[in-house]
Amino acid sequence: MIDNQNTIVVIPARMASTRLPGKPLADINGLPMIIQCWKRAVQANLGPVLVAAAEVEIADVVRSHGGDAIVTNPALPSGSDRIAEALALRDPQRRFEYVVNLQGDLPTIDSLSIQRCLAGLMNEPADISTIAARIETEEDVANPNIVKAIAPLAEREVAFARDFVRHAGPEHQPPYWHHIGVYAYKRAVLERFVRLPVSEREAERKLEQMRAMDNGLRIVVVRVDTVPLGVDTPAELEIARRMLRKA
Repeated sequence: MIDNQNTIVVIPARMASTRLPGKPLADINGLPMIIQCWKRAVQANLGPVLVAAAEVEIADVVRSHGGDAIVTNPALPSGSDRIAEALALRDPQRRFEYVVNLQGDLPTIDSLSIQRCLAGLMNEPADISTIAARIETEEDVANPNIVKAIAPLAEREVAFARDFVRHAGPEHQPPYWHHIGVYAYKRAVLERFVRLPVSEREAERKLEQMRAMDNGLRIVVVRVDTVPLGVDTPAELEIARRMLRKA
């Protein structure tokens, strides 16, 4: 059974963002971005929230706001690796069976979307759960920076992923679904995933989730209503400030 006694939310964060250096500590209406994300995770009330920081300064800021943080190896190649290391360091007794990976650059995500991501693991055959929202414009369909989850979500709230693509081809039928990079894992699955080598389709598409699919892991996609703003540039940071000022 999934409950807040055996679930942890882990937020990976590092300072070395190419387009927005020092991104986790960027100010959004008086709070660092990492704290805005941490607050959303706390509001989801799924269990403890841990920030897996690549640098001491991130951990110090989180702790100064009453949060929990652990410093991980800054050389780790991905957020998934950072989460796996943080979990091994913090929970060697294996109290936590389920892990939610919440990106540290989604300050506008709503807590319900985080909850729905975890709920996808109640589908017993699922190894990993993620979320997606309907794409409403042709511009977004054509945008290769918007990853499309290929899953029959028009007929249901939850469905197994068939593929994840950057370009929708003639073999893909609308509606299309905007993949949101929030994941929930069964812990053993996460630990297996980070030990796997990069797969051919992962390298080709630059999509980490393809490694899971290429190794037979089953990803369930849960439909949500809104796409949170991912902050990667100074312009997006300004948008996040405006959005959260109104909230």
